Amino acid sequence: MAQPRHASRSKQTSSVQIHFSDFFSVPPEVLDEYGAFNISLINDLPLFVDPFLLFNSNKEEYQQLHAEIIRYLAFLRDKSAEKGIEKGLLRAWFTFREVRQNWFGYSLVGNYGSGLGMDFAHSLNQNLNTVFSTFGDEQVTKGSHLEKLCLIEGGVGRDNISDFTTNLIKDFLLKYTERFAGEHLSDDQKRTLIVEKVRFNYRTETWGPGSFTLPYYNGDYVLLTPRDILTKDDVWISRPDLFKDFEKVARSIPNDQLRAQINNYFLSNLPRRQYTKRGRSKSPTKKEQDQAKAKAIRAFPEFIEHYIRYKEEHGDEAVRVSNLLVTATEDLFISQVRKLAEAIESQTAFYSISGNTYQEAVERVKYLKDVVENKGGHRVFFKDGFPIRKESDLHIMYRLVWFGTPSDVSREVNDGRGPADFKISRGAHDKTVVEFKLASNSHLKNNLQKQAEIYQKASDAERAVKVIVCFSLAEQKKVLNVLNELNLAGKPNIILIDARADNKPSASKA
Repeated sequence: MAQPRHASRSKQTSSVQIHFSDFFSVPPEVLDEYGAFNISLINDLPLFVDPFLLFNSNKEEYQQLHAEIIRYLAFLRDKSAEKGIEKGLLRAWFTFREVRQNWFGYSLVGNYGSGLGMDFAHSLNQNLNTVFSTFGDEQVTKGSHLEKLCLIEGGVGRDNISDFTTNLIKDFLLKYTERFAGEHLSDDQKRTLIVEKVRFNYRTETWGPGSFTLPYYNGDYVLLTPRDILTKDDVWISRPDLFKDFEKVARSIPNDQLRAQINNYFLSNLPRRQYTKRGRSKSPTKKEQDQAKAKAIRAFPEFIEHYIRYKEEHGDEAVRVSNLLVTATEDLFISQVRKLAEAIESQTAFYSISGNTYQEAVERVKYLKDVVENKGGHRVFFKDGFPIRKESDLHIMYRLVWFGTPSDVSREVNDGRGPADFKISRGAHDKTVVEFKLASNSHLKNNLQKQAEIYQKASDAERAVKVIVCFSLAEQKKVLNVLNELNLAGKPNIILIDARADNKPSASKA
């Protein structure tokens, strides 16, 4: 059997298995050297492929990938112009399954997303007839951009752009991963598989499959992605940025007549000046300003071309920002999560809990609470002195350390007790819902109040666990007051975790 080239460098210091490097016994440094992101095989991470990073790259291979994306869009545009595409062809050309094997996106549990179905197909088909009417013959921008599709209202968003891009460069990603597997993985770590919809044949106008030898885990192949084409939060050319940069772009338009017309139209659509009871002028709200900007952009669609040109001219900033965002993601969901998991593993019985799902869920939370409050685990929730402020990030961190369980961990739907973050189950008759909330959540009281009513009415109320994480004394006091007010203080299934940094001296000072 062939051995991985770097097998001698692989050292398992713990049984923690969260990331690609863990499951395939590859040192993280090897992935770094290769340029691949060390994905989690427990849960999707909130990253996206940004097509602008392909366009803006100095790598000829990336630029060619972007050119192929544009070529396929031009094909779709020409087909859309013919009108009346039959349903079967619309499905064949415009729809794509989610490439879940790259483990990116916003799936709370696992790596399953919705993909690009018929709703996307109809929206894309409609937008191609309007947004891309001058596609390939741009007079203002340096090139053509897929992201233009998300700048006009019509159902094409950030996730769609990333999923579409990933599908159109899937052949490259498969070869990229296959090359890594050939250099670093043993034969028993990979499988040769047929992958559908890999290459488009412009002569037959059909998508064809391809055969690849790839890393294999849990019944499916795994796809690696170069770190330098990833970003977080949004792609560089995006609708939120279109509004945020409206004034800057308007000022940058060289045609003074067009610039004046756009500004005049924008100002004319703002609400008339209003005054408070004290006689002070009341400025338009952000929502009102965005509505006026949207009207101006619809009235002067050439503004979009100048916006894209503005983003092109600031391409170096896109690289810098995406690198910072990806680094922050690595810090939080790789470095910090590993520290938390290893602390839990070495200091508690977190990973050897038995019993039913309720007992398991409560004990795991108690062990997590002990590590955070008494064993330095609180540090993983802070970055540069600031605590986590997104509940979605907290949920992902919690899910990533919940490995090695005999239970199924999945997203909970509303089954009569209200929606919760997680459902822990073993069969149809043993399940427990778990919710993680930040104490800073402005809806916390309302959420707890509804939960209190559920506890009073539902016969299986004890099978729900609520976990609240506090980062300051003020947040602790707020939560305790709410719990006392709702008569929920002391309930065994409501657990507070004190993640404060200001009340945990080091062992030498304690």
